[in-house]
Amino acid sequence: MVTLPSWWYEGKIVTEISDMPDNTYGFIYEVTHKPTGRKYIGKKVLFFERNVKIGKKEAEILREERKAQGIGGRIPTKKLVRKESDWKDYYGSHKDILQIVKAGNQFEFDRKILTFVPNKKLLTYYECKYLFINEVLEDRNNYINDNILGKFYKKDFINDQN
Repeated sequence: MVTLPSWWYEGKIVTEISDMPDNTYGFIYEVTHKPTGRKYIGKKVLFFERNVKIGKKEAEILREERKAQGIGGRIPTKKLVRKESDWKDYYGSHKDILQIVKAGNQFEFDRKILTFVPNKKLLTYYECKYLFINEVLEDRNNYINDNILGKFYKKDFINDQN
């Protein structure tokens, strides 16, 4: 039995990357604050990638390997490092959510995966799609989201008569 808050997808618990479809880059999620019923929709990647400078020892080993293989040229100064993201413990990036989680009240949230996504570009597309379909900026009472792509803001709809 799982005691920690977990992700759910179509009624099934998701605790490991192996619980997701092959070639999943990330997912679109909906987090619900149970006491208020307010929701937050966002996206999350499964792996963080960053360039890390290669040290002298590693560069020397690489130089020797390349020399043994007959490969000439310059030795790279950086390498791409990939590690699993914090998706298991993630609740969202909104300041209100972060404050609740920081206070140790993450049990107040239900976390649901809406869809799995195979690449970075589609991750942004599907996040926008779900945000617009659910009218998160226009719905002042049910959604915590306050902007889409840093271009569209909830405050822009305050004087909207529609």
